[in-house]
Amino acid sequence: MADTTSFSIINASYVATAVNSSQYPEGDLTEIAFIGRSNVGKSSLINSLCRHNGLARTSGTPGKTQTINYFRLTGKLSDQSRLEFMLVDLPGYGYAKRAQTARASWSKFIEEYWLKSSRLKLVCQLIDLRHPPMESDINVYRWLIEHGLSVQVVATKADKISKSRIQQHLQAIYRGIDMPGLNPEGCVMAYSAANGYGRNELLDVIKNILLK
Repeated sequence: MADTTSFSIINASYVATAVNSSQYPEGDLTEIAFIGRSNVGKSSLINSLCRHNGLARTSGTPGKTQTINYFRLTGKLSDQSRLEFMLVDLPGYGYAKRAQTARASWSKFIEEYWLKSSRLKLVCQLIDLRHPPMESDINVYRWLIEHGLSVQVVATKADKISKSRIQQHLQAIYRGIDMPGLNPEGCVMAYSAANGYGRNELLDVIKNILLK
């Protein structure tokens, strides 16, 4: 039976910035990481999810975030109990103007995080709902799955298309990524940072991870 307990974020604060494992914050809080192509709307989604404008910096310049940023979040269940976890903001991928050596360095320290953080329980991979997944989206998704990481694909900018076409676009992402043996329902969810569409559904996914 599905858990129908409501879950809301009541506090969010910046904790640390890292570029290697020696800089990871101490503690044993569950980590939920967010990653996506540059300019997919990741910072806006994080601010919307936490209802904390300015928590994650937004920028019109693709590739601006080039570090791992940790935020400590407190969520409250409908029974008033609280759950704390780390939201981890990872650099965007696929920005063509970044130097090849910088991309290689980025890839190395992100892969180090994915492989070495024992507290990482879910990766939310953000893909622009308006377009089919790009090669970099597909490659990142496959790498995560091949390395045994749990992934929730979140299709951003849902307010940019009509509601009647959202399911069609979700199916295009599902087919484009080629999720083997999975039910499309819930594998890709739509989200709008502008109007909060999909926010409760994503919070439910996070809540269920924390309650395991």
